[in-house]
Amino acid sequence: MGHAVLLVDDERFARTVYADYLRAAGYDVEVADGADTALGQLARRRFDVLLTDVILPGPQDGLELLDAAKQLDPGIGVIVITALDKVDPAVRAMRAGASDYLVKPVTPEQLQVAVQRCLSMREVLAENRSLREHLRLFETGQRIAGTLDRERLVPMALAALSAQCVTPACALLEPAAGGWSLAGAHGLERREAEAVLEAIRPALAALGREHAVEARAPAGVGPDGHDRVVCVPVADEGEVLGAAAVLVTGPLSEECAEGAAFLARHLGLALTNLGRLRKVEHLAYLDDLTHLYNTRYLEVALQRELGGGRAFSVLFMDLDHFKAVNDQHGHLSGSRLLVEVGRVLRACVREEDVVVRYGGDEYVVILAGIDSGGALKVAERIRRAIEDHRFLSHEGQRVRVTASIGLASYPEHASAKAELLDLADRAMYRGKRSNRNVVYMASKDLPPVPAGERA
Repeated sequence: MGHAVLLVDDERFARTVYADYLRAAGYDVEVADGADTALGQLARRRFDVLLTDVILPGPQDGLELLDAAKQLDPGIGVIVITALDKVDPAVRAMRAGASDYLVKPVTPEQLQVAVQRCLSMREVLAENRSLREHLRLFETGQRIAGTLDRERLVPMALAALSAQCVTPACALLEPAAGGWSLAGAHGLERREAEAVLEAIRPALAALGREHAVEARAPAGVGPDGHDRVVCVPVADEGEVLGAAAVLVTGPLSEECAEGAAFLARHLGLALTNLGRLRKVEHLAYLDDLTHLYNTRYLEVALQRELGGGRAFSVLFMDLDHFKAVNDQHGHLSGSRLLVEVGRVLRACVREEDVVVRYGGDEYVVILAGIDSGGALKVAERIRRAIEDHRFLSHEGQRVRVTASIGLASYPEHASAKAELLDLADRAMYRGKRSNRNVVYMASKDLPPVPAGERA
């Protein structure tokens, strides 16, 4: 069947002649004698072209029919037919969205040329819309892939996926230990997004790199009528990194599904890039020798603890007479001993505590959520562990070292990063000036540390 044309004219003869012209040219033609009848037909089925007389009987003329038809289907092509003395309304119709007008009497050739021109223009406009849509999708994908801030990335990607799938609600799910976890939501409360995760969880076992899964949406979640959850895989380099759970009213159209998959692939690329960035940043925060944290991370960790508002403590530690170890056993053995000290320190504290190689044979430990009383016990445990340990025993040397440790706590002793470190350093130096192998707590009356006098 050819393109569908709706022919509207109150003159029966004109309707019959024009319809015969168009059917002979291969078009699927329906006719109407007025605007009311035509609007009923337009509501019932889709037409490619509306061919209407400007002057029609009843309350609505051809111009009003044109407006109504464009509201029902903005893409419909419209041609108006007018008498020789009614050209002005036809010009107004052109300004209102008609693609052409014909003046009666109309020959078969004129009618066919006008309809074909209208269809060609309609196809060009559709191609332009498609190109614009593809360009928009491409630009959105590029923005997603180029975002290296996770706090911006997840909301941006979910909003784009929601728009692509014509739904106000979706969520990002990510693999986690023992299953899946919620990584973000758009248009859903936290509890609603968690309910979506629970609903789709059994189906996620079948999720593949290029295979979406579906499940029934939980009752009372999301907008009315959105009773299905479609999970689009978020993957990159052959690995499934997550799933975009989209609430829909029915099956996704091919165009929506392809666009969603395109955006999900770009989200996967962005997540991969974020993972690589985190690895690089992590390496930038590690000491090359001991693989403990370095002073760059010390700044980050102190700022984080200060921002948390709870009490915490800083231990500043220096090995006693470490120069003698280097002189007696060599610098290579000294470096190995520093690595071993790091392992001893890590064994004495909790996972959430931060151990930093400050430089040379100095170390800093941040004890999260521990006040000065608890920190004093930890510091003493570290001091004894180092004193009792026999270093370089794997090399048959069994070296003994001790450490002097200074302690300062927030907010008891100071409320600023630099002051906390300075007070802990002064307390440590007090131990170095006394009998060493000792723990001292901060005091504001301790003198500053003279440069070059710690060895």
